[in-house]
Amino acid sequence: MSLWESVIASWQSLFGNKMRSGLTILGIVIGISAVVFLVSFGRGHMENMKAVFENMGANAIYVMNATRASTEVSGGINNLTMEDAEALASSHITTAVEVVSPISETRGRVSYGNEDTVTSIRGALPNIAEVISYPVTSGRFINEDDARRAGDVVLLGYKTATDLFGDLDPLDKYIRVAGRKMRVIGVLEEKGGMIGTADDFVLIPLTTMQARIMASTNVKGRPVQTIAIKAFDPDSVDTAREQVITVLRQRHHIREGDDDDFNVIDMREIINRMLQVIGIFQIFLAAVGAISLLVGGIGIMNIMLVSVTERTREIGIRKAVGAKRRDILNQFLVESAMLSATGGLIGLIIAFIGTRLVTGVEMGTMTVNAPMSIDIVIIALSVAVFVGLASGAYPAFRAASLDPIESLRHE
Repeated sequence: MSLWESVIASWQSLFGNKMRSGLTILGIVIGISAVVFLVSFGRGHMENMKAVFENMGANAIYVMNATRASTEVSGGINNLTMEDAEALASSHITTAVEVVSPISETRGRVSYGNEDTVTSIRGALPNIAEVISYPVTSGRFINEDDARRAGDVVLLGYKTATDLFGDLDPLDKYIRVAGRKMRVIGVLEEKGGMIGTADDFVLIPLTTMQARIMASTNVKGRPVQTIAIKAFDPDSVDTAREQVITVLRQRHHIREGDDDDFNVIDMREIINRMLQVIGIFQIFLAAVGAISLLVGGIGIMNIMLVSVTERTREIGIRKAVGAKRRDILNQFLVESAMLSATGGLIGLIIAFIGTRLVTGVEMGTMTVNAPMSIDIVIIALSVAVFVGLASGAYPAFRAASLDPIESLRHE
């Protein structure tokens, strides 16, 4: 009996029991559709997160205080200062460093008319745009003149602009930032992503932050929370990182063997950590769908065992007229594989419809993306067929092992 004849015979058997076949493949349908949808969704989310971080600078290095205490009215310990940033920018050691841009950040109330919100207030120099992508959708970015005169100007993150102004144009309007009146000079482009602060903040000149905002607190000197650094190219990141650590350890008089009082993180490390977290979450989601596949496989095995019992006499007749052991084995294996493959195809169709429906949907600041690539399709179908073959192996072996004489006597 050829493979094609086994396929035809298996199809006739399955089609003759449409209701039972449909219920049997239901577990496979649910499992495949769940796994494919969740993996596609996870892969799309991973790409979204990667894009968000890459917008923060592919060659970027961030130096932060080892103790990230708040710098609000309560006061906090700040190990980094403007002098550190100036030293990094001018040191003969930091040959792999292209741009150094210090950042101060606190949280405060921002208001316009009757609308107000508590958001992140960031102070930065104009060169921060060379390290972190800050595309302006309307207006302009802060410039050297703003920084030199500590101007009362502010850029709004997309979400902050929407919260305060709605559909109104915020350009040249005056808002209050931590109680101080400032003119809106620009609105930043929406970045989206799962990071809440990606669009929820205001940006002012660092000199304004230190002279107007931080001056009202009990924080002394010219502290900064972060120093953003750009290496000349991705290949220089490791070198730049080591040079930055060397300079700061010298400035902070840290002895050999003592821990740093600052943290140095590059964007590759941040991206890799985030991708690892998302990857683990994606595996967990796929495992949930795999449970349905397991249940579906058990269902196929159960039905195939029932089918062997029901067709015992048929198997005896076929053996009596010359069917070989492998013919019986092949027929039942093909039948179980066809059950699972059919369930896999239906599951893929459902998953495809699901991914098309959710792609482009806005979830807060994130736009859902669920690409269903060809490798996911191939793997899903292969898994479905494997589950069918594994589930049908024992019933097929049992059918092939039946004694033809005893089978003919079966009622």
